[in-house]
Amino acid sequence: MYWIYILLVLNIELITSSVVITRHEEECVLDSKLVEEIKSYENVTKHIINEIINGGFGAAMYDEYTKFIDKFGARISGSEALERAIDHMVNLTVRNGLNDVTTEDVKVPHWVRVKESAEMVQPYYKNIALLGLGTSVSTPLEGITAEAIVISSFEELDKTDASKIKGKIVVFDAHYVTYGDTVVYRGHGATKASQKGAIASLIRSITPFSIYSPHTGDQTYGENITKIPTACITLEDADLLRRLQDQGEKLILTLKMTYTYDEKTSRNTIVDLKGKDNPEKMVIVSGHIDSWDVGEGAMDDGGGMIISWFAPVILNMLKLKPKRTIRAILWTSEEFGYIGAAAYLQKHLNQLPNINFIMESDEGTFKPLGLEVAGSPKALCIIKEVLKQFAPIDKLTKSDYPGSDIVLFIEKGVPGASLLNKNERYFWYHHSEADTMNVQNKDDVIECAAFWAAVSYVIADLTEDMPRA
Repeated sequence: MYWIYILLVLNIELITSSVVITRHEEECVLDSKLVEEIKSYENVTKHIINEIINGGFGAAMYDEYTKFIDKFGARISGSEALERAIDHMVNLTVRNGLNDVTTEDVKVPHWVRVKESAEMVQPYYKNIALLGLGTSVSTPLEGITAEAIVISSFEELDKTDASKIKGKIVVFDAHYVTYGDTVVYRGHGATKASQKGAIASLIRSITPFSIYSPHTGDQTYGENITKIPTACITLEDADLLRRLQDQGEKLILTLKMTYTYDEKTSRNTIVDLKGKDNPEKMVIVSGHIDSWDVGEGAMDDGGGMIISWFAPVILNMLKLKPKRTIRAILWTSEEFGYIGAAAYLQKHLNQLPNINFIMESDEGTFKPLGLEVAGSPKALCIIKEVLKQFAPIDKLTKSDYPGSDIVLFIEKGVPGASLLNKNERYFWYHHSEADTMNVQNKDDVIECAAFWAAVSYVIADLTEDMPRA
């Protein structure tokens, strides 16, 4: 079933990243009582933020976050490291005084990178750094040695006669424009190349910056095509291959890539701070606990996971119970196509009317700026009014697809938001060995956590439900 969601995700991912986001400028006319109610939270939001930033709670959270990343490192779908990390977060929740924590089983893909290498053997010898793309098939054990052809775009591939592609390794060297514009080469490059008779495909990593660092990610094979090995290479090597081809050199590459694939059982983790008046209604805060198998998954999405877990935990410590339940969900297997979120949605479909608002942090926990919001015009107006309390963290941008896992819920009409943060360098480190604690800033992560907890509390405690379109 998850293959359906992978196809859906690849389409959503493109839309999400290519949408032009603009500041919400619509005229907002809210009932004066609601405006006054929102203003009345000023003291409690200041209290939450002060306790987290200055009261030591945020520093303690960051210490736990650091220990988590150091202890478990990369946590790819289906791995033992991921399952031990889930156990750890369950136990950590209880140790911090919140006992309402459960897990729900999810069938997930388990793709293992066994061994891989690439070499240019003509016009001269050079080792080529590469990372196989998720669910890539293996080469034969002896590897593949073949001529390579560098192609700049799918349009160029379409115009190239199949006889010039057949039996070769296609190297896509499309340069980064935006993530949404360029990720199509990662998602569909192998399929497009195979349709033309290629025996393998390589892509220029989907990143605007590289210090000889390949960036992996998920891909999916189309129907009725021969599955061919596929991987990413560095910007530097992609550019080198392009220059050599333009100089008239014949390119010969050797690829040796071995992977295994099966299915495992993983778990979504659910942490509830029950609402005092309407516990059946909820505001969901979320991030995914899995990562790719390179780097440490500190940025993607350890930071978003930890601040979402922290929201109900710290509010419980501060003895602040909102009217509605605040539910933190640590999604599993996001990287292979929102598998955990899709499973949760299917299992809890009848609870959709009770999800008042859904939030996700999965594009960094750098300096917080505000929220990227999807919802009805009135919902955006309410969030805009709420954000006034958090200046200068008060920017609101409007998007039909804010975030990754929560897109599945947004499409069902649930209003929601993702964390807007100063993440211009996010794709420098994304899905690479560079995704480590070194890219994080302690003060920024703590400030994100403070904002995340306080804003979710206000939304969960407002008298009025968040209006839907």
